[in-house]
Parts: sequence; C-alpha cells; structure tokens
Amino acid sequence: MGKIILTGDRPTGRLHLGHYVGSLKRRVELMNSGEYEKIFIMIADAQALTDNFDNPGKIRENIIEVALDYLSCGLDPEKVNMFIQSQVAELTELTFYYMNLVTVSRLERNPTVKTEIKMRNFETSIPVGFFTYPVSQTSDITAFKATTVPVGEDQLPMLEQAREIVRKFNATYGEVLVEPEALIPENSVCCRLPGTDGKAKMSKSLGNCIYLSDTPDDIRQKVMNMYTDPNHIKVTDPGTVEGNSVFTYLDAFSKPSDFEKFCPDYANLDEMKEHYRRGGLGDVKVKKFLYNVIMQELEPIQARRKEYEKDIAGVYDILKKGTEAAKAEAAKTLAEVREAMQINYFDDEELIRSQQEKFEEKQ
Repeated sequence: MGKIILTGDRPTGRLHLGHYVGSLKRRVELMNSGEYEKIFIMIADAQALTDNFDNPGKIRENIIEVALDYLSCGLDPEKVNMFIQSQVAELTELTFYYMNLVTVSRLERNPTVKTEIKMRNFETSIPVGFFTYPVSQTSDITAFKATTVPVGEDQLPMLEQAREIVRKFNATYGEVLVEPEALIPENSVCCRLPGTDGKAKMSKSLGNCIYLSDTPDDIRQKVMNMYTDPNHIKVTDPGTVEGNSVFTYLDAFSKPSDFEKFCPDYANLDEMKEHYRRGGLGDVKVKKFLYNVIMQELEPIQARRKEYEKDIAGVYDILKKGTEAAKAEAAKTLAEVREAMQINYFDDEELIRSQQEKFEEKQ
C-alpha cells in the first residue's frame, strides 16, 4: 500500500493567511510531489458542529467558502478527494466503536483538548461531541488508512491519541488499522502565523485575520494597521524585529526577488531587518512592501476563485464526487473493522452455517 494523506479544516469561516502558510500551500506541494498514492481533504462540518451546534447555518454557509478557498489555492479535484465529513456515515460508526478503546481520564489529559476547552470556556459544560473529538479524529484518519497526517506541533497530542487507539484496536482485534505518522512543517514560521494585532494566533473570532478572499483595499487597510514595535515611534528610533507581526509575515512570504521588484533599496530581508533595528526605517515603508508581497501571492489565488464562483453548482459537484469516493473507501475499512470485531453477522456465512449445525446436533 502506498502513502496516503488525510487532512482538512473546520468550515467555521473563510480561510485566511494563517491557513495558507500553515497547511494549504503545503498541501499543494504534497499533491504535486508524486509521493502519495491518495490524498483525502476533509471539510470537517460534523466536528465544527460540536461547538456550533446551535448555529448550523454558519457551518452550512461556509462549506462552499472553504471549498472555494481549496480550489483557488490550487488543490486539483483530479488529484485529491475533497469531501464533506457529515456525508460519510461510516465515520460516525467507527467513532462509536473506538469510544470503547479510550477512557474519560485519558481524554481529560489530552493537552490539545484541555487548551481548546479553556479557549471556548467549556470548563463547566463540555459538549460530549467536543470532548470526544480525538476519537472522531481517529475515525477520520483510519477510515482511509492514512499513513500520513500533516499537523502543527500543537496538534501532536491529538495524533498521538489516535495512534494509541489504533494500537489498542489492533492488539484486541487483529492488525486491521494503519498507525499514522505526523508530518510536521519544515519551516517554523509556518507553524503559526500571528494575528495582525500581534496576538499569538490568527483567529476569526478575534477579527485579526487577512482572508484569502479579502479585497485588495481590505488587505491594504489590515496591513497598514498591523501591530509592529510599540516603541518604534519615530522613523529614527531603533526598532525590534522579534515579535513584530510585519516582519513575521515577511519571513513567511517574502523572497529575495521581491526586493528587486518592490523595494530595491535592500538586497534581502536581512538587510531590511538590520536597517529597522538600527533606526531610520519607518513602519509605513515596511508595510507597503509587505502589502505588495502579499498581493503578489494572492492575485492568482483570487483570480482562480472568481472563476470557480461563476459555477457554484460545479463546485458542489466536485464535493459530491469526492464524498462518494471517500464513502467507498471508508466502507471498505468499516467492513474490515466489523469482521475483526465479529459484528458482521449477515456477511459471515461460516457463522450461519456453524450455528445451523449446532442446532441440528441438538435435535
């Protein structure tokens, strides 16, 4: 069996630059690498409902937004399976079986779960579906026998829990499930892009995102309002690069050729940083450069998005075909799981025959 990838996103809003540098750009590279036999990209609407159960319309509306962002970034439906999680019922059944393989105390110790619970103020009232997300994630991964799961370091505890469940299942029922490996971003900048306000994480709820589908005017305004060094008041003041969101974004996006095109005063980013540190370089100049760099990256993405927006029915058809393919793959794994757990009653001819013989012997 070749290498298989499973990855995806929760459809709680449009995707932003944090998603792009953290996963989307890398997915396109992996898709074109030729190293993977199959790539499954899941729009995790069922998981998103665990903490948006009272607002299903939000999830429903954002399915198409996420799909458009996927396609506009260059994910090719001929090379990857894009599917909607809730439409693959096999995942729910696998989750139910896996719940027997993990304890409540183990889930409570999961660092990622603890952080997410605190972030959403769920300490006193945790939805069971949200609490058991690591089990659901295990179902998503194993249903497609994924060998590889691209994750940031903050998600490693979730993947380790999936690996534990896989080992427990295989030890109990036989070697059926594939134990996945993590694929960590090689570039540390890609692990987490900060918000435009300097907060550690770019987040829809904090309103500190630059979305892939933002207009050029919106992007310009957001860039010009970005957090820099609060002590860099005058152009002549020495500035701090570390923790300065503008330079973090330049670390993620700028290339040496960008300086020749947009800011020929500097040969590369190191030169610009050095000038900023010693004083004499204003924030406005740096931000204008960053705006040009970001727009150069986003213009082809936004152009592709406009083309896909002309045929929304066609985008849904892509999702439908991808979901049908995903469902077929998950059904194969589920059949193997049922057989291993001895709950494939109607498909087990040997069971029916042996029980028939048993009752005939009694007569």
